[in-house]
Amino acid sequence: YSSWSLRPWVLMKVAGISFSEILIPLYEGDYKRKILQHAPSGKVPVLKHGKIAVWDSLAICEYLAEQFPRKMLWPKEKAARAAARCVCAEMHSGFMPLRKNCPMNVREYKPRSSFPADVTMDIERIQTIWAACRKRFGRGGPFLFGRFSIADAMYAPVVWRFQTYGVKFSGAAERYHKTMLGLPAMREWKAAAEKEPWVIAH
Repeated sequence: YSSWSLRPWVLMKVAGISFSEILIPLYEGDYKRKILQHAPSGKVPVLKHGKIAVWDSLAICEYLAEQFPRKMLWPKEKAARAAARCVCAEMHSGFMPLRKNCPMNVREYKPRSSFPADVTMDIERIQTIWAACRKRFGRGGPFLFGRFSIADAMYAPVVWRFQTYGVKFSGAAERYHKTMLGLPAMREWKAAAEKEPWVIAH
């Protein structure tokens, strides 16, 4: 369920950055108190590195990029890096209609024949981002900026949303969607999700 947790999780998996995981089932018992033991925001995810706590997905990704510069988690070329930061910020702060109407649920398949107008606008904008990044910066690999980067991690939950709700698309966006679904880390997340006994009704 946790789209924000998926982002740094899949980034670290693909980059080969080792970490241990503390799983707190959301909306069960005193889950908020348990989260507050790790994150002052009371939300997940949080990265704990020694005495340092980083409690926002994009901030975690930025922190990892600083700690592991050789992993090249941002594109190397200046224009590509600027574009990657822009599309990450757009994802971080936007697409509220899509988030509200199509929550991430990796285990479900609920294709819809239509979406509200504002959700359709979000879907179209995301597909435009994917196609434009692939066209301009996608040389050297199958991801948004060629090799896997923070940008791909930030859009990973959208990949699942599109899959769950049967979003239709084609061309470069469709090829990118299939690439992300086939990523070993994404398959690992799905396999773990299918084993979880918890259900969040809302």
